Amino acid sequence: MRPWRIRLFMTLAPLVVLALASFWLYEVMRRATDTVVPSPERSEPDFYVEKFSYVKLSKTGSAQYHVAGERMTHNPQDDSYDIVNPVVSNIRDANAPMTIRAERARVNSDNSQVHLYRNVRMDRPASATAEPIRIRTEYMLVLPDDDVMKTDKPVEITTDRAKLTGTGMVANNATREFNLTSNVHGTYQARVR
Repeated sequence: MRPWRIRLFMTLAPLVVLALASFWLYEVMRRATDTVVPSPERSEPDFYVEKFSYVKLSKTGSAQYHVAGERMTHNPQDDSYDIVNPVVSNIRDANAPMTIRAERARVNSDNSQVHLYRNVRMDRPASATAEPIRIRTEYMLVLPDDDVMKTDKPVEITTDRAKLTGTGMVANNATREFNLTSNVHGTYQARVR
């Protein structure tokens, strides 16, 4: 072996050992710190989807409802989703389809609660057994699996011949029952014969 190679090896060997020892010491200290001080929880959304659309299926594989929006962000703290300009459509019952729109929404981790905020509009077109209905409010909680909507805010319900206003509402789309809880006022126009 040539003398310059021996000198190079003698110079590099301690540096390589020192680098490996530094890396080993760093890993030991990092692992010890992680067990003593847990890493902070993420507070920022970890992903987003633009112009999304999905259909929730029942256990039997039939379509229950459709959700679409301009932007959906995932919040890792509570595994919830924020949606900009959401559109929720009930497609479970072809006889009573319903569409709800709002400016924003928050959906919980298991999709069982959809909180809709600002300019909430629910529309159900006329069917063979029911006239069209429109609901307007500033907040609505939708329980899509139960086909139920709730609000504790002022609400306006209109049909072709009636208009109801009140504060607080529970509505069941499956049974077509509405319950206004307070400050209820209404007008009804009789059919002209």
